[in-house]
Amino acid sequence: MLKGSIEGVDLPVRSLRFRSFERLKEREGIREVFSRGRAYNCPGAKLFVLKNGLDHNRIGFTLARKYGNAVERNRAKRLGREAYRHLRPRLQGGFDLVLLVYPAKPQLAPVKIGFADRLNQLKFLFGKAGLFKNG
Repeated sequence: MLKGSIEGVDLPVRSLRFRSFERLKEREGIREVFSRGRAYNCPGAKLFVLKNGLDHNRIGFTLARKYGNAVERNRAKRLGREAYRHLRPRLQGGFDLVLLVYPAKPQLAPVKIGFADRLNQLKFLFGKAGLFKNG
């Protein structure tokens, strides 16, 4: 099996896959996380966290209303999924997560951010929520 490396941790490449059971897609599940979960925010994104009683995390990606056009919305979700996929091995399990992405300034069009920016947003939010395994 091929090996990959994330920040000095060697992992089998297959372990980095984002599997369907790790996705939170049902409307009711996402609503529950919004209503009962704890919120952590930073400019351009908000993370909702709720314990799920499972041994793995489930995550959903949503966007604020009127977030750009379809291309910008799809790109924002794709960057969020990829950033999460890279951070997942460092996270504790047992949580439902919802990442809400919105323009940093509502009156402006969405700022085109890259993978590194989204990764830093998620690192900040996961750190603020205390989801990393080592603190």
